Amino acid sequence: MLLGLRMMLGLAWVERAARRQQTDAQWQARLSSMADQLGIDRSVRLRIVDTLASPVTAGWLRPVVLVPAALLTGMPPQLLEALLAHELAHVRRCDYLVNLAQTLIETILFYHPAVWWISSRIRAEREQIADDIAARLLVEPRRLALALSELERLQFSSHHLAQAANGGDLMSRIKRLVRPDTQALNWKAALPALGLAAACLAGCAQTFVANAPDSSGSASVAGVHEVVRTAPLARFDSCAKPEYPQDAPARKAIGTVTLGFLVGVDGSVRDSRVRRSSGDAALDEAARDAIAKCSFTPAEADGKPVEEWGHVQYVWSLN
Repeated sequence: MLLGLRMMLGLAWVERAARRQQTDAQWQARLSSMADQLGIDRSVRLRIVDTLASPVTAGWLRPVVLVPAALLTGMPPQLLEALLAHELAHVRRCDYLVNLAQTLIETILFYHPAVWWISSRIRAEREQIADDIAARLLVEPRRLALALSELERLQFSSHHLAQAANGGDLMSRIKRLVRPDTQALNWKAALPALGLAAACLAGCAQTFVANAPDSSGSASVAGVHEVVRTAPLARFDSCAKPEYPQDAPARKAIGTVTLGFLVGVDGSVRDSRVRRSSGDAALDEAARDAIAKCSFTPAEADGKPVEEWGHVQYVWSLN
């Protein structure tokens, strides 16, 4: 009953905040533009709230992003934009409905510790997916990481019925965005993987083929070797900001370029191809020039550097 009451009060608070709080025309226009870039066909409202420490998202048919007044006045615009991109990722994935159903399950099965553990893992994974979508929209993962680090110094919001930018393990999300190749595996999360690996090894043991013993009494065992591969990873500090073609603003050229690029064993980009054009040849070529300036940690096969293809998106927009 207490958890049910908490859920109802949370819904009432979100509804009241969405109706009564003020808005900002300039940031509302920017939010709507970013929503169009993400392919969100619903109108996303922006409301300014005095009692929050982090932006949150609520609503499904008529989604609303609640932004703390302190962030609107005290955070650099480019960092606040990164947080809004994270919130729009929740809107795109309809995470509000999922989170509402998750809260209902927690209310009904409140007595089971496994429910709370699984629920916390789902929320953490959901935040990481939203981070990935926002990073692709911004084409600057470090900007989102810097925005999240600013939130670390603020008092976190306690309204869990809404999707907040500070959800999950904030520091692990920042490290994942900045250096995805150095993340340590949490030992609790590794337990299911270790159990699955043990089951696979037990199954593989039944597939070994033993030949008949030879005259010396020895026997040979046939096994299968699986090549362990890793994907190329970008060194973000080496990537220069893409340069907008000089004549593009006059033509109001915008669009998204999807590139495939080949990373050599030395980490340089040896080739690139346009997999999906932005509709403007100049923007496509500018994207190819930008990716050619990046350096990567090369892909590996059994610990040895190899050539590998990757893909990236460049989103060109006019502010």
